[in-house]
Amino acid sequence: MPLLIFVTLLWAFSFSLIGVYLAGSVDSYFAVFTRVLLAALLFLPLLRWRACSPRTALALMAIGAVQLGIMYLFYYQSFLLLSVPEVLLFTIFTPVYIALLYDLLEWRFSPWNLLVALLAVAGAAVIRWGRPHGDFWLGFLVVQGANLCFALGQVAYKQFMQQFTQRGPALPGRQVFAWFYLGALLVVTAAWLVLGEPAYPRSGLQWGILVWLGLVASGLGYFLWNKGATQVSAGTLAAMNNALIPAGLLVNLLIWNRDADLPRLALGGCIIVGAVALNEWRQRRSGSPVPAR
Repeated sequence: MPLLIFVTLLWAFSFSLIGVYLAGSVDSYFAVFTRVLLAALLFLPLLRWRACSPRTALALMAIGAVQLGIMYLFYYQSFLLLSVPEVLLFTIFTPVYIALLYDLLEWRFSPWNLLVALLAVAGAAVIRWGRPHGDFWLGFLVVQGANLCFALGQVAYKQFMQQFTQRGPALPGRQVFAWFYLGALLVVTAAWLVLGEPAYPRSGLQWGILVWLGLVASGLGYFLWNKGATQVSAGTLAAMNNALIPAGLLVNLLIWNRDADLPRLALGGCIIVGAVALNEWRQRRSGSPVPAR
């Protein structure tokens, strides 16, 4: 639990740092590439190359490619289309997607999960009621792409780690986690080389933010979050996942975005949060596991 609280506070500033200082001025593909590269370099010295089986390495690379690599490509693009509070609010759909993924794995369909998603979409519409435009809804879909990648990566990582530890004594996570970042690095490097533009940081502040996001928010943050996730229940993990949203909103609204339409944002946010809370209440009442991010 302390690890999840620490990472939540750490990530609460990342949304605003990206939206205020990087989005629109630094090429998003270069920013993603730099962030993942620094995270990989942080863990490469700890990697036990020969002690890790090829199967484990490939599995972790595939998970990292989806959970971090493709997710970041969606995530950074969303800041070009939406405000920071909107990006934060729309990340709350991840638990719903995890529930849908588990339904898919078990070959079943729950209309309830679809209803929750539609209710949350209604909350998104309230935030821009009377002012929706193409960029807004495109941004909404881009954030959902990021959410879906993160959900898929989380489901795959939890299942793989359960099997990994059941096969016998395993290497410490810090000695294999570099494979996770190397898989993501392959994806973001290809995206930068093909789609990137020559828009690089123009100030020491922007370079400093990229270094912070790469080494601390991504490198240290994702390792500690995944380690903390193995130490708590699914319900606690879901609660901490949702705690990131109010923490990030509080930081953004108090420091950078004081002119936001707070009543509309609050009403739409309450509908979105209420949809997810209703879903979790129903799952607890029925005795089914609470989906975790």
